[in-house]
Amino acid sequence: MQGSTTRGEEIANCLTHGVGLVLSVVGLVVGIMWTAETGDPWVITSVAVYTTTLVLLYAASTAYHAAPSGRWKKALRTCDHAAIFLLIAGTYTPFMLVNLRGPWGWSMLAVVWTLAIAGVGFKAAFTGRFNLVSSLLYVALGWAVLVALKPLLAHVSTAGLTLLVGGGICYTVGVVFYLWHGLRYHHAVWHLFVLAGSALHYFAVMRSVT
Repeated sequence: MQGSTTRGEEIANCLTHGVGLVLSVVGLVVGIMWTAETGDPWVITSVAVYTTTLVLLYAASTAYHAAPSGRWKKALRTCDHAAIFLLIAGTYTPFMLVNLRGPWGWSMLAVVWTLAIAGVGFKAAFTGRFNLVSSLLYVALGWAVLVALKPLLAHVSTAGLTLLVGGGICYTVGVVFYLWHGLRYHHAVWHLFVLAGSALHYFAVMRSVT
């Protein structure tokens, strides 16, 4: 366990994202089966990328919180934090490749994935340090979608946008609890917001691209 995290807190952390792992695997299977019926390679590929990053996030987080203290736990912590950047880029992918494709979609996709990969490198180099900086980077990268708000309004349904914004709000509010180290079980509460955010984004993706 890291820092002053109690055993009970770490169990809660593991269980909350363990549930997320199971649900994300189900979401991956359902997503691939559902999109396969469209016969559209852009839809199939983009949803596969998104759901894969979703599974990676929950797998890395669950493994990290389940691992005993030591070298492996530190390595898994790096994977856990890096996976957040990958999920953010993965969430952009369906909207950029299916809904916005073309100059807006391709340019946004290139920028977001470049920044996400840079973020992975940042976490690999500074795991356990600059948590406030990395948290702000997560939020900034997620809300960078506002740059493409006008084309999104034109190509994504109101319901899809509502789910997308709702998910972003859940993630953003959750960051407050992630950083609130004085609150017991603050990390498990953060996990609950992540679960809510990823659920809303999953339905936003499926509603918008299929």
